[in-house]
Amino acid sequence: MRVLLVYPEFPDTFWSFKHALRFISKRASFPPLGLLTVAAMLPSEWEKRLVDMNVASLEASDLAWADYVFVSAMAIQRRSVEEVLSRCRQAGVPVVAGGPLFTAEPESYPSVDHLVLNEAEVTLPRFLSDLAAGRPERVYASGEFADIRQTPVPLWRLADLERYAAMNIQYSRGCPFNCEFCNVTALFGHVPRVKTAAQIVAELDSLYALGWRGNVFFVDDNLIGNKRHLREEILPALRAWRARDKGIRFQTEVSINLADDEELTRELVEAGFDTVFVGIETPDDQSLAECGKVQNRRRDLAASVRRLQRAGLQVQGGFIVGFDADTPSIFQRQIEFIQRTGIVTAMVGLLQAPRGTRLYQRLAREGRILGDPTGDNTDGSLNFVPRMDPEQLLAGYRRILQEIYAPHAYYERIRTFLREYQPAPGRYRITRAEVAAFLRSLYRLGLREAGRLQYWKLFFWTLFRRPRLFPLAITLSIYGLHFRQVARRATAA
Repeated sequence: MRVLLVYPEFPDTFWSFKHALRFISKRASFPPLGLLTVAAMLPSEWEKRLVDMNVASLEASDLAWADYVFVSAMAIQRRSVEEVLSRCRQAGVPVVAGGPLFTAEPESYPSVDHLVLNEAEVTLPRFLSDLAAGRPERVYASGEFADIRQTPVPLWRLADLERYAAMNIQYSRGCPFNCEFCNVTALFGHVPRVKTAAQIVAELDSLYALGWRGNVFFVDDNLIGNKRHLREEILPALRAWRARDKGIRFQTEVSINLADDEELTRELVEAGFDTVFVGIETPDDQSLAECGKVQNRRRDLAASVRRLQRAGLQVQGGFIVGFDADTPSIFQRQIEFIQRTGIVTAMVGLLQAPRGTRLYQRLAREGRILGDPTGDNTDGSLNFVPRMDPEQLLAGYRRILQEIYAPHAYYERIRTFLREYQPAPGRYRITRAEVAAFLRSLYRLGLREAGRLQYWKLFFWTLFRRPRLFPLAITLSIYGLHFRQVARRATAA
């Protein structure tokens, strides 16, 4: 059997970092972890190839070679998925599809030959067994949650690691919280399931053996969902593993209540974590109550962010406008909160209601659903009727993006962050790609950009005030170019 694993293309979005990746000559942020894990579950004697359309083109010769095409995608890749399915039909190659998009909307893809939905550890073996017996069914679905202690090491050798800015691994699935707008618990449940320390070390070892020495992102929706196992098993193993190469750094996603646990925060930093994405959503407590974001309520969110920054973690933040409780004052409050806390990477999006969420179900009962979300909450689209006047909501949203990513505000936010940030001891390893990025930044940001004066102010401020953080300051400056491009697109939509 010859299997072609195809990962559809992402559009240019906030998290694509498309404009920033050019500075380091990379094509995408991460390889397709899900497909590489599925590849490891397929029979070892099968021939396998990967085409990640974010780093390479899908050629007619690829489809001619394949007996089956396996496709996995998220909602934001919908447009590229349609192209892939059309080309597979024209080439006469049967398609096996799975992942979040197909699991949420199986009825939207009648042309797919086999839908292997939910978690592949549960449904893929049934499909493979039926395929071997010559009687594969069209749909394989299950409400059972997988035991990810049995999940194999991803088949990294299929990917051209040089084309990616970072690698990604998964430690857990599921989240103990129940935010109304989030589909994580609908897909993976409320009880976090975890891999063993041996599994995580094996995955890191496999990357290291292939020559990877860059950053590794833990893609868990909430790494601290099972604090006890993380603290007792995983973090000690990571500390021991990094003894061989302290230049490798980790990033992940956590809930804001990490700031309440000083010891766990310290242990994360000691294990090599330097960046966390946190769903802050809004400084408005009524809107937090509305969406069930209990972990964010009745706390000084700004103080929580500063505690994490001072402990050695850069905080990236997710923010949302469009809650029913939002009033026109929310736009200025969001701007002020983001600027005050120095959250440089601030993803501000319009509320969207994905299928399977409590929000979608509530809005459907109220007759307010307009269709399926695009999966890109920064593209200025709404898939439901908001309480606020839509024009006012969209105008306020555009204003946030225009203000927080204007050069003056953005560079000032970097300085605010660098004043608070206390990185863990250790030497920062500078790669040749980063040196090249620095030189390109001198030309692009220091000479060509409208905000070049702000670039040079940050350049010399950091050089004299926080010289150890100079590489980080340049990196964040380059991110800003990408964010401004995305903000311009969103505000023009």
